[in-house]
Amino acid sequence: MPAVNKIKIDWVIVICVFLLTLYGLIAIYSATYTSGPQTGTNYFAKQILWILIGFCLMFGILFIPPGWLRVSAYVLYGINLCLLIYLIILPNSGGPSRWIGFGSIQLQPSEFMKPVLVITLAAFLSSNKCSLRNVKDLLTAFVLTLLPFALVLKQPDLGTALTFLVLLIPMLYWKGLRLFVIFVICSPIITFLSSFNFWTFFFIIILICGILLLSRQRAVVFWSVFLLNIIVGIVAPYFWNHLHVYQQQRILNFLGIISDPKGAGYQIIQSKVAIGSGGLIGKGFLHGTQTQLSFLPAQHTDFIFSVLAEEWGFLGAFVILVTFLILLIRGISIASGAKTSFSGLLTAGLVTIFAFQVVVNIGMTLGIMPVTGMPLPFISYGGSSMLSGMIMTGLILNTSLQRYK
Repeated sequence: MPAVNKIKIDWVIVICVFLLTLYGLIAIYSATYTSGPQTGTNYFAKQILWILIGFCLMFGILFIPPGWLRVSAYVLYGINLCLLIYLIILPNSGGPSRWIGFGSIQLQPSEFMKPVLVITLAAFLSSNKCSLRNVKDLLTAFVLTLLPFALVLKQPDLGTALTFLVLLIPMLYWKGLRLFVIFVICSPIITFLSSFNFWTFFFIIILICGILLLSRQRAVVFWSVFLLNIIVGIVAPYFWNHLHVYQQQRILNFLGIISDPKGAGYQIIQSKVAIGSGGLIGKGFLHGTQTQLSFLPAQHTDFIFSVLAEEWGFLGAFVILVTFLILLIRGISIASGAKTSFSGLLTAGLVTIFAFQVVVNIGMTLGIMPVTGMPLPFISYGGSSMLSGMIMTGLILNTSLQRYK
């Protein structure tokens, strides 16, 4: 590849990712410090190894031709789908597992399904044969998304499963899907969430009817959307009864329907205490009482933002949020300037995943989102999430690099 292209790497994104991994290493060391020198060092050393491997993957993906990604999209999708199915049928006394072991290494296929699903959807939606006016093509996009969604939900991993659903709507919008059609797609989801309270459900149905009347849709469209939402409201309790008890408790606690400070609400309470006690400049490295006394559950994974906020305060948390914001804005800019429809769709989907994970993870530490076990990109401990994040970053950088060819 000509040298002129090598210097066109988007170093803003690379620096943002490097800084986020650095924040993560500091937090992981602090969060595992009380586990004992050997255990804490082990977590820290493993994360450094995953980061190094991740950066190698990221820079390697930089130079993969987009055409190869399009051609291999369905093969990659099929392989990952088989791995998810394998986890369901894998004999396990505790039920379906989330990880596949390779010796001493445990990898989570659902994490790698994130970039693969985006590549597959981008390849399908960017095809000349694909038209969103065709119901068959629209349904195909949903089927491609719902298959991994259902398999990951079975593990169970609600947070990752929701990520698959969330990324589809922005990609369809990027493709050119009309806002009214997006409203029709999203309305059953809103209805489902509101169906556990009669008056909320009643208000949402009235609101949906009002929008349909104002948009002056044909009678067949009006009644089809209306009946669809009514049916969703009826079957929602059935779905609710099939959620795991801990998932129900987390959602009810988040909605304020139940108060369980020693159970489902314990994580959020301790997280709020840690974040609030950090003040403006924090308590200092290794001086966070909630962290060092191990009051924070999953403090090196799901609630790692609470560790950073306690020890580095509002200013430290603000720096982290600004770093993420720069990364996301840069990603949107790259998607807007992509040379091909495939690259634009690919980058838009990847940015959506990053944005969703950041909002949900930080939101749950603040108590404004239900606890779903969503890792914070590049910061939470974990090999699979780190490698997945680096792969997605490499794909975004690949799109940026293609603009200068």
